[in-house]
Amino acid sequence: MTTEISLIRHGTPEGGNLYRGNTIDDALSETGWQQMHGAVAAITPWDIVISSPMQRCLAFAEDYASQHQLNVIVEDDLKEIGFGVWEGFSSKQILDKDPQAIKNFYRDPIMFKPENAEPVAVFQQRVSQVLERILTQQKDKRILVVAHAGVIRAAISATMKAPPEAMYKISVGNAAIITIRDDGIRPPTLICT
Repeated sequence: MTTEISLIRHGTPEGGNLYRGNTIDDALSETGWQQMHGAVAAITPWDIVISSPMQRCLAFAEDYASQHQLNVIVEDDLKEIGFGVWEGFSSKQILDKDPQAIKNFYRDPIMFKPENAEPVAVFQQRVSQVLERILTQQKDKRILVVAHAGVIRAAISATMKAPPEAMYKISVGNAAIITIRDDGIRPPTLICT
């Protein structure tokens, strides 16, 4: 049998694009709700829903699960990476203070992480461990995981066995979906549809 984990990034939160990380818990905006519902509208319902505890993920997970009579599992390790002193600020605000900060971070997130930020390697390990748990505990199911761009980047990197430094070479739009398939024959594989 096959296990499929479909990871969907939350839609646009209230307040627009900011570095929210895992300490700022803004709700989905009306646009965000539309993005999420649009992304899943034509997909056959999943068997179970697993979500980050952050409300920009959990509210949609609970709404979707309720519509399809599914259970929701809240998984704390699916929180976004902590961005330290960048949390709550837009890219423009950060660039106004330090024009090289974001550029340096995206080129080398290990060396140039924001002050007090969660280390990228620690974050990728956290996400890898939760994916392993899901694959073990939810065998032969189709699972919807509602999470964050960083979680999806880390999941892709872990599946591809890419180093943590490669995470920010992946762009993940709002309500984007990527699926990881484990058929028990090949190693877990990324499926793009």
